[in-house]
Amino acid sequence: MNPGRRPGAGAQHPLARPARPQGQPTRGKTARNRLRQVDTFLLLYDSALLRRRDGDFAEALFVDVGYGAEPFTTLESAARFQQINPRLKVLGVEIDPERVERALPFADEATFFRLGGFNLPLQRGEKARALRAFNVLRQYEEKDVGPAWEQMGRDVLPGGLLIEGTSNPYGSIWAANVLRRVENNTADKSLVWRQEALVFYTNFRLGFEVVEFQTILPKNFIHRVIPGEKIYDFFEDWKAAAAESAPLKTFGLRQWFAASAAALRRRGYPVWLQKKWLKRGFLICNWMV
Repeated sequence: MNPGRRPGAGAQHPLARPARPQGQPTRGKTARNRLRQVDTFLLLYDSALLRRRDGDFAEALFVDVGYGAEPFTTLESAARFQQINPRLKVLGVEIDPERVERALPFADEATFFRLGGFNLPLQRGEKARALRAFNVLRQYEEKDVGPAWEQMGRDVLPGGLLIEGTSNPYGSIWAANVLRRVENNTADKSLVWRQEALVFYTNFRLGFEVVEFQTILPKNFIHRVIPGEKIYDFFEDWKAAAAESAPLKTFGLRQWFAASAAALRRRGYPVWLQKKWLKRGFLICNWMV
């Protein structure tokens, strides 16, 4: 990183306030490597998107929305993603001017920080290929989730991703929505978000208890774990699947976790059963689409 860097000639200053930034400051308590496994997920899930250099993707950004009091998550993601695409530009966005000011000394030509909210502070001609908004929407009302997604998606290229969710303070367990930017089935071919997956992650340091995932569900699900809702049925079935496969606990928590996923699949949920996901602690379900 280049501590002495300043915005280039003609560039909008990073602290220039966008018109009516949309959103509220988060608590900002971000531990180092809190979102490391979110990065790992993206690299496994769609590395081609991060590598793309054709057309508008040549300069398209990865955007870390609401990185917190310190710029750790943005800098760590840049270090990981720029290994597979050295030309990838990474932008950290914060609504708190003091947080942006603290981050500026760590900027360089490919990794930078700007003041903004859900209406992303992209400059003329800039587009995004992927967005991450973690531990941001949890403080909002459920009714605010859809509008926030749509605001963030306005400058996302077709095929781009949004991963939005919640983790515990150290990132040892998290849950997230994965959405894809696609053409609407209308004559105007406008772009919309299509929900692609609901993802759960654990590193097993807290053991494996299905109920723990309910506490860190994204905002659009967390208040819906009640009878009559699909997410309630999902968790009831996952708890039953975990109980059914509990004898596998003898061989370790990862084996038990994988067996519970297989039991969920037998109950009709489109859960991914590839070992590359389950052995790392990822449970991916396309059922919510």
